[in-house]
Amino acid sequence: MTRPPFPPPTADEIRVVSDQLGRPARGVIGIAARCACGAPTVVATSPRLDDGTPFPTLYYLSHPAATAAISTLEANGVMAEFQAMLAADAELLAAYSRAHEEYLADRESIDNVPELDGISAGGMPERVKCLHALVAHSLATGPGLNPIGDLALERSSWSPSRCECELSLDVTTDAP
Repeated sequence: MTRPPFPPPTADEIRVVSDQLGRPARGVIGIAARCACGAPTVVATSPRLDDGTPFPTLYYLSHPAATAAISTLEANGVMAEFQAMLAADAELLAAYSRAHEEYLADRESIDNVPELDGISAGGMPERVKCLHALVAHSLATGPGLNPIGDLALERSSWSPSRCECELSLDVTTDAP
């Protein structure tokens, strides 16, 4: 059930992502999820950056409102709660492990980076380490694959179906 490759991002999309991140976007190979208005929400990033650095985070949350809402969950201790849920629920842990395997397959479909063998993102397959990465995975793949990312989205004050963009997000043309 591999999703990549993604259509290459346009220059306008890279500009928007750079504005969202507050720094130049690196290694973006596609837009994996979008806001209701069409703006990038999750970027797909090359497993190896242009300078040769291995980059394990294939799905990267870029939308400022989404990032802020997920940061609030992390600050409120939700990661520890989800970690305890994994420890207590074998089915949840098995589903999380399947999400890990799918993540690895998605990244491998783009490039084999031996330094990243077995490493996915967000603490998968046994830990909850970064809700941003797990939510990005859920948004990129849709509900039902990453149970922890799905749970975080359910708890979040942000929704991909409601636009909260503050930037100029003309992603329809590649204006010079």
